[in-house]
Amino acid sequence: MNRDSQEFVIGSSSLTSEATLGDWEGIRDLPENWKTTQLGAVATLSSKPPHLALGSDAVVPFIPMHLVPQDGSAITRWELRRPPEVRSGVYFCDGDVLVAKITPCLENGKQGVARKIPGGWGYASTEIYPIHPNTGIDTDFVAAYLRLTAVRTYLMHRMEGTTGRKRLPKTVLMSLPIPLPPLPEQRAIARVLRTVQEAKEATEKVIAATRELKKSLMRHLFTYGPVPLDQVDQVPLKETEIGLVPEAWEVQPLRDCAKVQTGIAKGRKISDAEAVDVPYLRVANVQDGYLNLAEIKTIRIARSEIPRYQLIPGDVLVTEGGDMDKLGRGFLWQGQVSGAVHQNHVFAIRADTNALLPEYLAYFVQSSVSKSYFLNVAHRTTHLACINSTKLKALPTVLPSLPEQRDVVQYLRAVDSKIEAEESWARTLDSLFNSLLHNLMTGRIRVPATWADGYPAEGVVDA
Repeated sequence: MNRDSQEFVIGSSSLTSEATLGDWEGIRDLPENWKTTQLGAVATLSSKPPHLALGSDAVVPFIPMHLVPQDGSAITRWELRRPPEVRSGVYFCDGDVLVAKITPCLENGKQGVARKIPGGWGYASTEIYPIHPNTGIDTDFVAAYLRLTAVRTYLMHRMEGTTGRKRLPKTVLMSLPIPLPPLPEQRAIARVLRTVQEAKEATEKVIAATRELKKSLMRHLFTYGPVPLDQVDQVPLKETEIGLVPEAWEVQPLRDCAKVQTGIAKGRKISDAEAVDVPYLRVANVQDGYLNLAEIKTIRIARSEIPRYQLIPGDVLVTEGGDMDKLGRGFLWQGQVSGAVHQNHVFAIRADTNALLPEYLAYFVQSSVSKSYFLNVAHRTTHLACINSTKLKALPTVLPSLPEQRDVVQYLRAVDSKIEAEESWARTLDSLFNSLLHNLMTGRIRVPATWADGYPAEGVVDA
């Protein structure tokens, strides 16, 4: 292993970390006390015992593909089915590593270790391989190794079949080269990775709980206003078209307190003399409660049209629809990309700040009040729903006083800050996991075998 060039040898080829490993033949240049073998030499695919018989009242744990996680976490959810309902499926045992074999599930990383299965066994989708490690190899070590980007790339390049229905042959999986540290070191490696994985899972639970808190807080704020829970019975309420709100609040159509700007359509003919390329926001950029600006595309527009379609800080962006999850998504534009315009499937709402604060409106369009309205008035087909500018302008908008609007914003912004901090920490843990995964599995970083049962104070040993 050449650390300076970050290069390692796989088979007979010297490959950089950016190379695709489509011609992987084996692994070399590992630590001296590590061996190299094939997955089939240290694991089998579980198969149904010939003596297995089920009574008519029996129920069987069944794991369909949608219950297999994409992040490699343990599989702890299943369905209970009666034997006649399991028309097809592969037998697996508790502790098996379940790996998807079909596209795109394999590419998406669908796999996990089956844990705490009732009765110790069950059935899974026929598009899953149930890998049963032998006594000489650690289950979590195998599961972690299969998450390596290099390993996934190697397997993906060897899938067979037609486009969209490619599958990984069993012979390819079982002949997969795998490094084999001593068993105590395998367990230590798995423990390190599992600790980071568990920290990420705990963080994701905090994020999910905080999002639920935000929903509850929004229901409270848009019903009673910014008052403590123990004072809600002191708030006089009135019935409106959108439900109960404080008596002092107004409910007005959005058109009475804001302007709705429609966006530019793609594919129009523009003379070269007038044409200019500018950044523009698409539906993909406007999510529910945040903006995803990782990829900003450009659109050709007439220079004279720029003022008509340009976004300004304080605009609230709302999506027209399409798929159900794209209906009425929105958040605040703060001028993150200079000179940006928006496409015709994204509305820009420009609030009259004498009556409506843009930040308050950005939260209001996320509320259950707005979402219910959008669903009720949308033009809907089986899987699609969309609204037009007329219906958006008619959105019943709850208008507290400006000081109360600022209080609502302050409460919700604090929750959003918590979510953003936890998401940042989750990304850090994900990056740490991937870095450790590569370095531990190639022997670049070594951990003492004693770490299998806990971590000493001296830290990581660099190979």
